[in-house]
Amino acid sequence: MKKPFVNLLPLCCFFIILGVIDAVFSQTSGNIADDLAALKKGMSNREHRLDELEKAVDDILWHQRLGDAAFIDKVYMTGPPLWKEKNPTGLGAGNPVKFWSYVFIPRGIDFDKKYPLIVFPHGGVHSNFSTYYTHIVKELLAQQYIIVAAEYRGSTGYGKSFYEKIDYGGLEIEDVKASRDYMIENYDFVDKERVGIIGWSHGGLISLMNIFEHPKDYKVAFAGVPVSDLIARMGYYDDEYRALYSADYHIGKTAMEDVQEYRRRSPVWNAHKLKTPLLIHTNTNDEDVNVLEVEHLIRALKAEGKTFEYEIFQDIPGGHSFDRMDTKKAKEIRLKVYKFLAGYLQPPKPFKTVKEIQRAIYQ
Repeated sequence: MKKPFVNLLPLCCFFIILGVIDAVFSQTSGNIADDLAALKKGMSNREHRLDELEKAVDDILWHQRLGDAAFIDKVYMTGPPLWKEKNPTGLGAGNPVKFWSYVFIPRGIDFDKKYPLIVFPHGGVHSNFSTYYTHIVKELLAQQYIIVAAEYRGSTGYGKSFYEKIDYGGLEIEDVKASRDYMIENYDFVDKERVGIIGWSHGGLISLMNIFEHPKDYKVAFAGVPVSDLIARMGYYDDEYRALYSADYHIGKTAMEDVQEYRRRSPVWNAHKLKTPLLIHTNTNDEDVNVLEVEHLIRALKAEGKTFEYEIFQDIPGGHSFDRMDTKKAKEIRLKVYKFLAGYLQPPKPFKTVKEIQRAIYQ
């Protein structure tokens, strides 16, 4: 009988916080400002350690939840060097960035045949490919897609140093492309002519930028509620959010200080590059990526005379996560996505109905 899973994170957090406070205030410097700065630094470092612990637990959950449906692996690979070296002449400067990627291979496939590949970048400014995506991954596996999901530079769960390698809208795009290339180079049963890319939110931005920069390498793409215009985004978000981009280890400047840099990283300002079949979804009550961003992208693509498909959903429950929910409506919307992808990738077992999606989840 399996032991019940116990969430130890709250307890770990409590003892770690006590340890930090004790370590800081045991130093009788008498300077409160210095003590608070040290406390803040200590808490930051321990937050990354907690992220690593959470990631380790979530990796176990992947096998628990999908081990019966897929061979699950985590592979180590490289992307381009850092776009901004702290010490350009230091030891290791210019070396490729190393990162992990998840690989999901459906059980029961014939390894003498070729199967389509889905490249699946996660969302979040700083986040990771977590079991939040379990049902979507299982639905893709049921159609016999191979899946690769890169934990590109800046992802959480790999320590402070990796976190600070973030390059939003920059070389993270090439990390995801590297995960695609890795699959083709290392797995003979992956069909290099049937590669699609999908993503939501920040993952939607990465999907868009991949097909803009590497149109010959992807047969089709889906972008759900994609971050589309970083300049507009900096306008409607608060200072705490903006600080994630203007941090010294990241862009290092605000949008006001360097509009062109934020423009370079935004899909809307790269719309002229579209050559790949594309489907875009957005939702009018999205509380994260305001619909105005995606509307701007749609208008830009139309202005460039591009052919693509899109749908603007009206106030669907779930807001930013509207089509990633486990509701019947969300599954109906995902079925549209799967049918669009299948038209180009020809998976062996494409879904035709929502009932098939439901069955696949619980098989």
